[in-house]
Amino acid sequence: MSNAIFTVPKAYNEPILSYAPGSAERAELKAALKELKSQVLEIPMTIGGEKIFGEGRYAIHPPHELSHVLGYHGKADKALVNKAIDAALAARAEWEATPWQDRAAIFLKAADLLAGPYRAKMNAATMLGQSKNVFQAEIDCVAELCDFFRFNVQFMTEIYQQQPESAKGIWNRMEYRGLEGFIFALTPFNFTSIAGNLPGSPALMGNTVVWKPANTQIYSAAVIMEVLEEAGLPPGVINLVFVDGALAGEVVFSHPDFAGLHFTGSTGTFQHLWKTIGQNISQYKGYPRIVGETGGKDFVIAHASADAKQVATALSRGAFEFQGQKCSAASRAYIPKSMWPAVKDYLVADLKSMKMGSPEDFTNFINAVIDEKAFDKISSYIAEAKNDPNIELIAGGNYDKSKGYFIEPTVLLTKDPKTRTMCEEIFGPVLTIYVYDDEKYVETLELLDSTSPYGLTGAVFAKERSAAKLAEEKLRHAAGNFYINDKPTGAVVGQQPFGGARASGTNDKAGSVWNLLRWVSPRTIKENFNPPTDYRYPFLGEE
Repeated sequence: MSNAIFTVPKAYNEPILSYAPGSAERAELKAALKELKSQVLEIPMTIGGEKIFGEGRYAIHPPHELSHVLGYHGKADKALVNKAIDAALAARAEWEATPWQDRAAIFLKAADLLAGPYRAKMNAATMLGQSKNVFQAEIDCVAELCDFFRFNVQFMTEIYQQQPESAKGIWNRMEYRGLEGFIFALTPFNFTSIAGNLPGSPALMGNTVVWKPANTQIYSAAVIMEVLEEAGLPPGVINLVFVDGALAGEVVFSHPDFAGLHFTGSTGTFQHLWKTIGQNISQYKGYPRIVGETGGKDFVIAHASADAKQVATALSRGAFEFQGQKCSAASRAYIPKSMWPAVKDYLVADLKSMKMGSPEDFTNFINAVIDEKAFDKISSYIAEAKNDPNIELIAGGNYDKSKGYFIEPTVLLTKDPKTRTMCEEIFGPVLTIYVYDDEKYVETLELLDSTSPYGLTGAVFAKERSAAKLAEEKLRHAAGNFYINDKPTGAVVGQQPFGGARASGTNDKAGSVWNLLRWVSPRTIKENFNPPTDYRYPFLGEE
């Protein structure tokens, strides 16, 4: 029995460790990498708390070392997907009725497990399975996932505290129920933190979930599940299935108890799923919630008053960290003619100093792209650009997949501001730059705004406040996360809620109250302390 109003621990951003030579965390992580590479794991699905391998046996290779096998996983058939749905529905009533503080405690404990005993293992799994360098892994699979779990708990309490006014003799209350049915979480390869948050945030709010991670993220997804189970998550609340997308969709989106989709992935896939849900709308018991964060064609625009070195550094980091495999990665840039020679020199020098190879070598800044499909797509853009008379190759342009999926950071200079690589999402280490006349800043802002269908992230660099303010106004709908004198990547939970509109998604801001509100169904309760006993109102009286 709870007879107190509890206050949760104040959320904070998990400190990022340095992994400097000689540090304890560096030694612990290197030991974890060595241990994981010495094993060949059999990775099961988790359905209703039961460990199930499924059909087939699919090898998991590090993207940077294709000759090595990290482990094997099976896949679910229709029967197992239905089993996962049944498990979620069976657990729903008890989980929704679980006191909020107990749900909160599970996710707070998961955050502390991640930050403590699981830190090295989580980092090692992400580095090996997704080819992230140590810093990219640390800020993602440890710091950001801890932040999601902690801040979501704080935001949940803020939502629950939002209560209506009550007139004299009446007590009005608002409760925030879980959705009636199950949630389908569809998560991408590129951020382990997203893979944990997309099933985790609906679960925190009292929902039960069927979770399908990308096949290229299964290795670290298994560690997330391990952490949640050790934190005390009951069986059936989150059901982890490895399954082909088309098969999962066939089962999930035809089920009458489908209540919501939490998605991060491509724009095309999200639009297809939305269309499928719309076509099946009459089959559902309610109207499903659809929450999605999709693609981006994220920009940096520099004003003539900006600092060239700052701009070049923002491009080096913003375009090429994690090989540009971020929906927020800087993919197109607009540089004034007077600044271009200096930016070019700084940028080329940065790229020459970047080492590429396995993330197990901590001196490597660039690692491999995720798989052969991504490699082939990205390299085809580069090959096409090399044959375009309007495009000049400034740096990089080489690629090789003989040992791993390696693509050099590539910088293109275009004369055509609407060339293909300025408009389409590439999701790889390719940056296209357009040089504009200094006096055409306003026209270039308008050009930028109309070039891409996306609206996720973007940045302006300017020392003149009026130039920054003008960009903020002109690009009002061009980015859901807008940065002034900073790169367009690296949103921090609790500081810059993340998401965009236009073709970039529903802008429900992961890691915020706006996202959590999508996973509840409010109920208003009115209690009358002195109900009337006569139907007559005063106006009915005789004169």
